Amino acid sequence: MTVQTFVPDQAISLTASAIKHMASEIAKREDATAVRIAVKPSGCSGYMYEMELVSAPEADDIELNAGQNLTVYLAKDSLEVLQGTELDYVTQGLNSVLQFRNPNATSECGCGESFSVTK
Repeated sequence: MTVQTFVPDQAISLTASAIKHMASEIAKREDATAVRIAVKPSGCSGYMYEMELVSAPEADDIELNAGQNLTVYLAKDSLEVLQGTELDYVTQGLNSVLQFRNPNATSECGCGESFSVTK
């Protein structure tokens, strides 16, 4: 079982390790105050997660206060695909990565960069 912060209105949850990691990355950059998450049509499977450190939201973004001084902006047009997604920061051996656990993803491409959903 993981410790997480669930945000029901935006349908995405963040584990404590993901929150800590993202807050740490923002602290390293003078020009960033938040993380923006979106899903864009791309890749060989259909969709790709897009994350960037930003200083302000885009016009239709949904703002989340994820705790520990972390603000996350979600692209409003990505909410349907992100519904129920858990974002975790995991370490396997010497590698650490932000991992999306998206129950809507029906398949992923071989390299893991893109995924498809059934609407």
